[in-house]
Amino acid sequence: MIELEKVIAALTGQDPHAVTQLVQRALDEGIKAEDVLNQGLIPGMDVIGERMQSGEMFIPEVLMAAKKMRAGVSILKPLLGDATISVAGKVAIGTVKGDLHDIGKNLVKMMMESAGFEVNDLGVDVAPEKFVKAVTENDADIVALSALLTTTMPMMKETVDALRESGVRDSVKVMVGGAPVTKKFADDIGADGYAPDAGSANKMAKTLMALG
Repeated sequence: MIELEKVIAALTGQDPHAVTQLVQRALDEGIKAEDVLNQGLIPGMDVIGERMQSGEMFIPEVLMAAKKMRAGVSILKPLLGDATISVAGKVAIGTVKGDLHDIGKNLVKMMMESAGFEVNDLGVDVAPEKFVKAVTENDADIVALSALLTTTMPMMKETVDALRESGVRDSVKVMVGGAPVTKKFADDIGADGYAPDAGSANKMAKTLMALG
């Protein structure tokens, strides 16, 4: 649909009002609210994620796109029943115990929510047992662990071990990220996925959900 293609293009543009105008126009022309969301806004944020991952877009531009996404969703919300909103999956995200950094985590959360994930943000300095609780009480599909300090990276392994010891490891996917984290480290601690930035975290989460 041409109007939805314009919505996708507007998310990466410079006009802060274009997205809301195009979302309203699509609705006025009879396009269903769920189609505007699932075929316009969400694919648009996928493009943002890819551009961030490739270095074409940077954090300020991504934040602006997310702001435009939220404005578009606010128009659609009254028209969207719970049954028409497809949740991509449930994610429990947090910065591990001993680490108080949250900028990267917040950016990942924002990208995941824009992609249709239901995100439970546990905050910073999150103990392994709190991640376990999030899985058992909220049926999380993915646990996303962030660490910005080399000294707190071992806590990622402790969290994976805690999930295993509590008997829920097989029911949840674990993904890790943060400046000092590497794919090798992720493999060594038994994580299911590694993401170097918010754009790839978004893509990794979708891949993990597809794997089941």
